Amino acid sequence: MHSVAANGAEIPALGLGTWTLTGKGCTDLVREALSVGYRHIDTARAYDNEEAVGAGLRASGTPREKIFVTTKIWYTDLAPADAVQSAEGSLKRLGLDYVDLLLIHWPNAKIPLAGTMEALNRLRERGLTRYIGVANFPTATLAEAIKLSDAPLVANQVEYHPYLDQTKLMAACRKAGIAFVSYCPLYRDGGLLREPAVMDAASRHRRTPGQVILRWHVQHQGVVAIPRTSRIERLAENAALFDFELSQAEMASITALAERNSRICDYGFSPKWD
Repeated sequence: MHSVAANGAEIPALGLGTWTLTGKGCTDLVREALSVGYRHIDTARAYDNEEAVGAGLRASGTPREKIFVTTKIWYTDLAPADAVQSAEGSLKRLGLDYVDLLLIHWPNAKIPLAGTMEALNRLRERGLTRYIGVANFPTATLAEAIKLSDAPLVANQVEYHPYLDQTKLMAACRKAGIAFVSYCPLYRDGGLLREPAVMDAASRHRRTPGQVILRWHVQHQGVVAIPRTSRIERLAENAALFDFELSQAEMASITALAERNSRICDYGFSPKWD
């Protein structure tokens, strides 16, 4: 599996997103993903599936050191003591001694970021996580987090797909050596997969539209994609990205879809986006 180098971390360029997956279905998907070659599994306390993810990790038989596991601290739990409790609880539910990456799930302007970053650094020093990072941080908040952290941040996980222009944030991540991790990489309603720019490239390369979009992600410098699927048969298809390459013209025509500027995940607690 190809990986993205980010401030000392090697993050597999393709991961399994597990948002909305629960119970045995989640466990089976995690197990199968690892059996077909995935080495990056993404979860969060807020997903209420860490136990199921942990069961899938164990059922796969894959050695722990070969799997990159990410979890996250919810935006209401960012006070230092709450952040520590959240991380310790996540490890207990996952059945792990450590995670590879611990993220702040969303920024929270009501809780001082300095204390949260201090707590993340202490958790890293204790060995409960190998690396630390953030999610859903726009450029200004990302710059503040970088400045407040003793250890380098290795990832900013954000919504990204061809319908959303993230040029400014991606440039900031690259400049800081931080991996840009795309969630909702395939958008949602299937409309993206029917775009002529995507369908034409799929036809030329004899690939599915989904494979073309995921290839578009990982072909960007420093970008990791974590598609979610509830269908086991999709896992091997989504992982088959590294034996073909989109042309510059194909990349550009898909990138041009960003003029739509459509964001899926925007809530009352969301930050002010770039």
